[in-house]
Amino acid sequence: SAPANRDLAVLEALDRWVRTLGSLLPTGRSITDAIRVSVRQAPTLLAPHLRLLIARLDDRWTSSQALLALADELDSPDADAVLAALSLAADRGGTGATATLAALADNVQDRLRALREIETERAKPRIVVRQVTVITLVVLALALAFGGSFFAPYGTGLGQVLLTVLVLAYLGSLLF
Repeated sequence: SAPANRDLAVLEALDRWVRTLGSLLPTGRSITDAIRVSVRQAPTLLAPHLRLLIARLDDRWTSSQALLALADELDSPDADAVLAALSLAADRGGTGATATLAALADNVQDRLRALREIETERAKPRIVVRQVTVITLVVLALALAFGGSFFAPYGTGLGQVLLTVLVLAYLGSLLF
């Protein structure tokens, strides 16, 4: 099966959140006010982290400290870039934050597109391996049903060892 891609999930959530923030800033809100409002519409992956960010801001953390702590929690280079830009914009009083967020959103969108293409390319070999495995199992089942003598050598002790080695080698190739 396809392994979970945390980077892709984080990037999708960041894309939605940055676009939400970008739409809130032109209304005259500060960065911290926009963050507070955006929590209501936050993606599921980011919502608990953003609530913790708001709690830190309520506990009188500076916006930079709270945003950098969030970056540490998310542990993603893409999140680091977004949160560092937000931290700088918050320190400057929001000057140019809308333009910065628009540029970040475009950058995140480009990166997201690239990661999706990579995931699509990675899925192709998995599909082929799945098909080969199904075909192999069907052929072996048919051979077992209609050609019992084909499996006769595996009935001996040495045959059992050889069969075990072959099955383990095949399963090992699927895992690694």
